Amino acid sequence: MTRPPVTKTRSTGSLFRKVCSVRGVAAVLAVLACLLLLFPGAVIPEQQGPETLDAKRAYQYLVQICRIGPRVSGSRGMAEQQKLIVDHFGKFNAQVRFQPFDAVHPLSGAPVRMNNLVVSWHPKAKTRVLLACHYDTRPYPDRDRFNPRGTFLGANDGASGVALFMELAHHMQALKPTYGVDFVFFDGEELVYGKSRAAQGKYFLGSKYFSTSYRDRPPQHRYVYGVLVDMIADRNLNLYMEKNSLKLAPKLTKQIWAAARKLKIREFKRRAKHDVQDDHIPLNRIARIPTCDIIDFDYPHWHTTEDAPSNCSGESIVKVGRVLLEWLSHVEPPRPRARR
Repeated sequence: MTRPPVTKTRSTGSLFRKVCSVRGVAAVLAVLACLLLLFPGAVIPEQQGPETLDAKRAYQYLVQICRIGPRVSGSRGMAEQQKLIVDHFGKFNAQVRFQPFDAVHPLSGAPVRMNNLVVSWHPKAKTRVLLACHYDTRPYPDRDRFNPRGTFLGANDGASGVALFMELAHHMQALKPTYGVDFVFFDGEELVYGKSRAAQGKYFLGSKYFSTSYRDRPPQHRYVYGVLVDMIADRNLNLYMEKNSLKLAPKLTKQIWAAARKLKIREFKRRAKHDVQDDHIPLNRIARIPTCDIIDFDYPHWHTTEDAPSNCSGESIVKVGRVLLEWLSHVEPPRPRARR
């Protein structure tokens, strides 16, 4: 009995398919080669990088914050903003915690419950950098010539840093930073009601409390650098190297502006201008964390009713965000500071 030539038939078909397959692949490769010669880069697209920063989305975050209204320390508006922040970063599986403390109200003398907010990415890392902003608003637009007791929304001076960090949340899990990263939202930056000593109150309450706690009750982690952002949504953005930043954290400041230069973001001006007292001062002098201030101190609507979303730009916000992401990916370690 002879076996039917099934095996032979299969072998012949398989061989035929292999020959066709090889010829087909060769033909496809030949076509691709021709196309690449005719249209370089048109056939094989470049690998897509991580999701890009979204200016429209960043601007909508700023609008969403301003719709709450004024967000004065201890107010209902501040509480609503805190819920917004906690809910937002919770969606990205970030670790969120409050740092509560009390301050004295400059007019009534009553205690005001304040809360710094800390959002942690890669929380197990013991060596970290912090990105900070203040998220309270001044009680009144006291520099407004026509309505100094009007409604102050603080779109640029208050909401812009929060909007930036909300946008950065979309990118932090994919980012491979050299250190762990914390977003720190400072309360009580300007619970100030007037120019007289009685009404003025104290500035930088949140950053002073944070810095003193870090110094006196050291956590298990340590911060090698800090970057403060303030008023970074101006439609006509101009970011000069702030003088105290150059004095107190020169290496860091130059790193940030070098990252901007690498990305060809011209809004970062490579010259010094403005001596600004801001939340970076306690971080440098009390906590001993080298910290620079990215701030547009030429904003014409500062502390007026015109500090509204209409005078802000999502494009400005994401330009700062791009620089920070670039810097975070290549942070150079600081030199050891001499102990005092």
